[in-house]
Amino acid sequence: MNQFLGSWQLWACLSAAFAALTAIFAKIGIENVNSDFATFIRTVVILGALAAFLAATSQWQRFDSISGRSYLFLVLSGLATGASWVCYFRALKFGNASQVAPIDKLSVVLVAIFGALLLGERLAFRNWLGVGLIGIGAMLVAYKA
Repeated sequence: MNQFLGSWQLWACLSAAFAALTAIFAKIGIENVNSDFATFIRTVVILGALAAFLAATSQWQRFDSISGRSYLFLVLSGLATGASWVCYFRALKFGNASQVAPIDKLSVVLVAIFGALLLGERLAFRNWLGVGLIGIGAMLVAYKA
């Protein structure tokens, strides 16, 4: 059981399921709310939930135990996340969740490209084929006939 809970596949599948629920709940929630303010509310909820989770599981770390390089990239990641959320909620305000979410998932394609270019990750031909199919699939799902 412990090996199952330590599986990246489990957590990736749960992430996908919660991301899907995020789109549905957000689309309903922003009906009469400014999308940027809705993003703010979401962020406050996440901050509170994570603080409670860290406290409940005793996972707090001392802030001075983290390197400057880690802080830099975590801040950059936070800024990118915030920008992504603002854009995502705006897209949901104007578009259908079933079209916005697949375009948002083009991030999978971009992560593969950035991972190869910036992190030196190597993907085999079949992996790149899968990345290409994800891109094509996202566009086909988002295209409204």
